Amino acid sequence: MFESLPMKIVYVDNNATTAIAPEVVEAMSPFFAESYFNPSSMYEPAQRVHEALDRARQVVARHFGLTDAKPILFTGCASESNNMAILGVAKANPQRRHVITTSVEHPAVLEVCKDLERDGYRITCLNVDGEGNLDLRQFVRALSTETLLVSIMHANNETGVVFPIELLARLTKETDPAIVFHCDATQSVGKMRIDLGQEYRQVDLLSFSGHKLHAPKGIGVLYIKPGTPCRPLIIGGHQEAGRRAGTENMPYIVGLARALELAQEYFEDEKTRVCGLRDRLEQSIEATIPSVQVNGRGSPRLPNTLNISCHFVEGEGMLYQLSDAGICASSGSACTSGSLEPSHVLRAMKVPFTAVHGSIRFSLSRYNTDDDIDHILKVFPKMVANLRRLSPYWDQEQNAPRADAEELVRANPRS
Repeated sequence: MFESLPMKIVYVDNNATTAIAPEVVEAMSPFFAESYFNPSSMYEPAQRVHEALDRARQVVARHFGLTDAKPILFTGCASESNNMAILGVAKANPQRRHVITTSVEHPAVLEVCKDLERDGYRITCLNVDGEGNLDLRQFVRALSTETLLVSIMHANNETGVVFPIELLARLTKETDPAIVFHCDATQSVGKMRIDLGQEYRQVDLLSFSGHKLHAPKGIGVLYIKPGTPCRPLIIGGHQEAGRRAGTENMPYIVGLARALELAQEYFEDEKTRVCGLRDRLEQSIEATIPSVQVNGRGSPRLPNTLNISCHFVEGEGMLYQLSDAGICASSGSACTSGSLEPSHVLRAMKVPFTAVHGSIRFSLSRYNTDDDIDHILKVFPKMVANLRRLSPYWDQEQNAPRADAEELVRANPRS
């Protein structure tokens, strides 16, 4: 269909993973070669590596407004950090067995909570409205002196909707200072300012991963506020002050620290230029494609994320054709066991059944350009129009849904 278009690779799936910044690769390189020593060894070359470990920890701490680097724990990824935050707190506080989370969390949180539920814990999953905002009244009602942990993401990975973590953490501590507050900040670190010494000081645990901000895959962080009861998951060594056994992954730790320095340097670019690219893409899609909706637009959102649903089009078909045109994006739907399952996030937002399968997420980075947006806009409207020609629910003459389209879909549901 798009053979006449010159192949141009446009990567707009940065909420899934990011390209490693060249500066990060440069910073990592010595630790694969001449500085390969174990930072726990006592001889002088190894001690220089240990000094690099300390410097990296300080860089991460400063990024979050902390003067003390001891609360920074290096892990293998955000999933490990989330697991340790939730399960470690549960192990350290066996007398409390109530956890509050949301219906739109990443599986690295939701599945851990389900595991606790199987062990007899009571899990409260907070609802969201049609724009992805939390039900604050439900949150306040759920809090009690029996609550062990609150685990709520900072920004949603599918829609980019940002939750008011400062307010939620404060309400938690006002209810009972012993309730532990955990925030999965995997999508927001590097895109939003997070000061754990000031506005976010009520947050006890914060997790994120390097590969979402131009560091490599395989490195994550868990911030553990001093005094927070949290047991380690990986034992058998003294590393990370006894909180996580295993020789530190020095190249990746150094790379993560460098990536955070770069994120600080490019913060205004993310907030203005990248956000401007996202807004132009959003406005142009709405102007050129009928029957689309922007999921989460009425809420605070990350500056780089656009989740858009095209009514009466399958996301799977759009993804294949985008890929053929050299555009790397992702869908709110996933193919599981041969059936197309709609996103749990969009279902929680009650996105209409005519649109929930036709969701596409474009997530940008500082490496995206105006030319990238132009290429998407050259391809995407034609693609949707072509797919709708195959839809029994679309009126080609009117370029609009058939009058009985919703009735037909209800009679032939896909999920």
